[in-house]
Amino acid sequence: MRVKRSVPARNRHKKVLAQAKGMQHNRTRSFRLAKQAVTRALEYSYRDRRNRKRDLRSLWITRINAAARLEGTTYGKLIAGLKTAKIELDRKVLAELAVNEPKAFAAIVKSAK
Repeated sequence: MRVKRSVPARNRHKKVLAQAKGMQHNRTRSFRLAKQAVTRALEYSYRDRRNRKRDLRSLWITRINAAARLEGTTYGKLIAGLKTAKIELDRKVLAELAVNEPKAFAAIVKSAK
């Protein structure tokens, strides 16, 4: 007996077209274009979830360096001082302190010197 694929195929098409919702032009109407666009979008989102971590770390380092220079030191010397003083604060927390709590950051820099 011949197997007809209409129901699973329609469901698969509907799923891909739903994922392509919000895209422009024929990507929302044509299954073939929608499938290509959704595949590429998923690849980019996977890659960029990892790149976001890289970008944020770079931002934190820039903020820490700017605040450290206001306190009369550099980023590298500050991090080295924190390691020797056995102060275990990660860059995210240091950047948060540098932006929102300058006095607390100054105290940390002082203890790291």
